[in-house]
Amino acid sequence: MVGKVLGIKDLEQFSSRRSSVYVDPECDKFFELPLFIAASSNDITTKCQCWQFSPGKEPALRSHTEIQQLLQQGKKRDVKNILRENSWPINSPIRSQLWPTLCGQHQTKQQMLDGFYWEMVHQVFGTTELSEKPIMLPAFVDATHCLPYHLTSTGRAVADRIVNVLGYDCPDITYSPVLYPITSILLHFMSEEEAYICLAGLVGSKEKVFINQTKLQHEVTWKTVMQIAKKHTKSAISYFQRICPGLKLERVFMDWCWWILAGLPFQHLVRIMDCYFHEGIKVLYRVALVILNLFHKECQSNNEWSPDNIKNDIGNALIKFCKKIPVSPAKLLHAAFSIRGLSTQYISRIFIKTEMLLKSRSVLNSGSKQLIKSRSSDNLPTSQSQVNIQMMSHTLTIREHFGLPGTKNFIKTWTDRQFLFTLWSWLPVRITMYQPVLLYTTEEHGCSLTTFYVRVEQHEPTLLMIKTCNNEVFGAYCSSRWFERNVKDDKGQRQAYFGTGETFLFSLYPERAKYPWVGIEGDKDLGHSSELFMAADSKMITIGGGEGQAIWMDENIRFGKTDSCKTFNNPPLCPSGDFEIRVLEVYGFVGI
Repeated sequence: MVGKVLGIKDLEQFSSRRSSVYVDPECDKFFELPLFIAASSNDITTKCQCWQFSPGKEPALRSHTEIQQLLQQGKKRDVKNILRENSWPINSPIRSQLWPTLCGQHQTKQQMLDGFYWEMVHQVFGTTELSEKPIMLPAFVDATHCLPYHLTSTGRAVADRIVNVLGYDCPDITYSPVLYPITSILLHFMSEEEAYICLAGLVGSKEKVFINQTKLQHEVTWKTVMQIAKKHTKSAISYFQRICPGLKLERVFMDWCWWILAGLPFQHLVRIMDCYFHEGIKVLYRVALVILNLFHKECQSNNEWSPDNIKNDIGNALIKFCKKIPVSPAKLLHAAFSIRGLSTQYISRIFIKTEMLLKSRSVLNSGSKQLIKSRSSDNLPTSQSQVNIQMMSHTLTIREHFGLPGTKNFIKTWTDRQFLFTLWSWLPVRITMYQPVLLYTTEEHGCSLTTFYVRVEQHEPTLLMIKTCNNEVFGAYCSSRWFERNVKDDKGQRQAYFGTGETFLFSLYPERAKYPWVGIEGDKDLGHSSELFMAADSKMITIGGGEGQAIWMDENIRFGKTDSCKTFNNPPLCPSGDFEIRVLEVYGFVGI
């Protein structure tokens, strides 16, 4: 490992061994430096290609200790700015500590005990000795993109072992082509065990997306990049479509991640990873947009990328262009982070919208057998879930006479089950895999918005159910944490509304209806008023907006009102519009 195998003086000696293997148009000073991996071994990486040496006096670079202290203080925005601005040299020993710290902050599971990884290795392979025979890779690995980045055969064997153990420990990973390349990059700066712990943190992250783990997520991601590119790189997209009239953009964007991971020089990748391990996949989105714009610019001025040379395979031309990218890592990142209007909230809305469209199309295209099957008990609450909800819930019991005298209890139970099955069938499929838990109810925890926040705000998603004094039952599935009412944007201002397009409204009694986000119906831009999902402060809670609020409740959780709104295109959820709350219940889901 750099800095563990070599001391600082050794690094300085290596830095002084410059060679001009190739000449960059902007800088003609280079040094050739081998990278090292594990503290116990230096035979996992080969001598890499030439890394850029920045001449002249550079500003003082921040240390790992400074960044670690900022993270401990919760100053993530300061860390983000430091990572973007500090161009540590490719041979800097800081990454052997920095990357594990950045990845570790995303770990949601209990901290791994010392030796956990090696116990897993022994459990999977029967020994901790590295086999000389090839290791069969898990099915989620894309064999055509097992990028080694200068790793030796021993290094590749270590990478193979790591992804195997991760697949054993995380059986939910079914398709993840980028996992292997990221493993290889990590191994340049840390030991095998540290690399595994870093990957576990990235895979297990709940707040940010780092690594796609299913084919659906993979497809949603590249389609999200394509939608963003249509807005932010219009000139490039128009140019590609003009020189290739029959071009299907889908074919180009399916390989978007390989422009970066398979195309860019290693020194560019390392600097991108500095930011990626903190901010998530949105860093790669930004880099992809810059690549498109740079490629478009080169196509107009460089004969190597003339229309005749690229029109037959723009996707492959993009990867070749990246190998010769005409800007430094610092300039590439500066351009990426200068793109305006590409907030996390905006990306999340596009992602959720794309995901819901793909899911709805898969249902429509699955045939009548699948449609019949979807009406069965698949993904409906388990018997234990039914017991949990019915024992906890005061809203699902409608105390009315629905039939003949003497049959009230039977029909009440039947009604509860029907309400429960209906509501469960409306939830996102992945959520139905988890057990519900009652987080807050006015009947037990009192009528206070403060108490509501204390018990609910850190949970995501949540299910709100309201029963009025007129026995109407309605509510909302809220996709984001209520804590986000406190989150500030890049300008330090609190955003009035938050949430994603997965949020929906529902009514259970007297009418049964689901009101999804209007944005899932198509690609048309419906404007800001269609994206007012959730809002809250110390005085009220609101769900849905735009010419009315679908659900509004006061700070005492006693009175509320409901109107039609543009976000969900819903009617008022109760006839009178104004209502008095008999019971409010909020559910979370165990294990998410």
